[in-house]
Amino acid sequence: MPTRRLFAALALLVTLAGVAATAGWSGPARAQIFNPTQFTLANGLQVVLIEDHRAPIVHHMVWYRVGAADEPPGRSGVAHYLEHLMFKGTPSVPPGEFSRIVAREGGRDNAFTSSDYTGYYQSIARDRLDLVMRMEAERMAYLNPRQEDAVPELQVVLQERMSRTENSPGGLFAEQFDAAQFLAHPYGRPIIGWPQELARLTLADAMEFYRTHYAPNNAILIVAGDVSPDELRRLAEKHYGPIPRRSVPLRQRPQEPPQLAARRLTMTDARVSQPSLRRSYLAPSRNSSLKEHAVPLAVLAEILNGPTGRLYKGLVMGDGPAVSAGAWYEALSLDQRSFGFGIAPKSGRKLEEVEAALDGIIAKLLAEGVTEDELRVAKSVLQAETIFARDSLFGAAQLFGVALTSGLTVEDVEAWPRLVEAVTREQILAAARHVFDPPRSVTGYLLPKEQS
Repeated sequence: MPTRRLFAALALLVTLAGVAATAGWSGPARAQIFNPTQFTLANGLQVVLIEDHRAPIVHHMVWYRVGAADEPPGRSGVAHYLEHLMFKGTPSVPPGEFSRIVAREGGRDNAFTSSDYTGYYQSIARDRLDLVMRMEAERMAYLNPRQEDAVPELQVVLQERMSRTENSPGGLFAEQFDAAQFLAHPYGRPIIGWPQELARLTLADAMEFYRTHYAPNNAILIVAGDVSPDELRRLAEKHYGPIPRRSVPLRQRPQEPPQLAARRLTMTDARVSQPSLRRSYLAPSRNSSLKEHAVPLAVLAEILNGPTGRLYKGLVMGDGPAVSAGAWYEALSLDQRSFGFGIAPKSGRKLEEVEAALDGIIAKLLAEGVTEDELRVAKSVLQAETIFARDSLFGAAQLFGVALTSGLTVEDVEAWPRLVEAVTREQILAAARHVFDPPRSVTGYLLPKEQS
């Protein structure tokens, strides 16, 4: 599995790739980072290959341009439930056998659901690529789960929600926080689903979602590793080519209305041992209005984070009120997301003190901007992270999958270092002044029960 540092590198690359097409930057071409090959089958399946011949292995992924934010009203959780059912049988692979076959052949596999996409992958020896492509193509076209498998699998999903959310004060708090941030947009509902809606899901609900969205013309095949373009094209035509394209609905979602007033929430739970503060602001993504702020905001997040970042220096070092502090920015999404902060206070310090210190850091940023040294270091860090993603089959394939399912192109991913290099202090200040507007904020306190 990738290291923690690789995941951090991937997150940074994904953020920057997500804004690569939005800054209006043009200039002479630079050397490509991943040098991918891409083509499209007659049925609309997009195919991307990132060659890496250092070892005889491949990472095979199929991404669908559909996620939890595309679910019909009242059926939250169906995208994730379907992800589970994709392992429950096709004409030639009995229920539960998919992963066992991959493991028996020396590989590993898994799947994941997000708000904007759903993905399935296998890492395996290159001479087993034909096998996993056959099985993956078959469940794209001929999934056939049985009722006797679907009902207990829903209980598995409900148990997953129980363990990850219901049994976690932080998980419940994050769920409530997102619901406060997004009043209309489906980003405000949990990917795993609201419990009362999740419990009512049926096999028919999942199969309707499958037939509506799982089609080759709504999917992307990404392979990273030891395979040539000609061989991949032959295998893709063999296994995925015969699957007919289908009519897929446009991704039309309710959009978030303008936020005109700051929102606050306080949640108490007897299980909380460490209080925490969460603050976020609606922020433009690559597909939303004012998207020119996206690259500068990604650089700003790096300036704020890390052991030399402003949050650590202002909130944690010395007599600062916090034991930990971090910032995040969600640039890579179909619709606007958020720029946020998470902070935990030192023992004996109040969240009100932490919030006041955070407000002071933001006020200074809005008044003075960032320094040339901060900008230079942030650019160097972000560009250096390329090495880590390029050196991982998983990281490279994941990066392209997230980007392409969010409406970007291969060229957008390759362009990101140039866009980072072009960011100026003035652009960062303008982006910060646009985003860090108090009426556009949500602030949440998570506290032990006795502090309510």
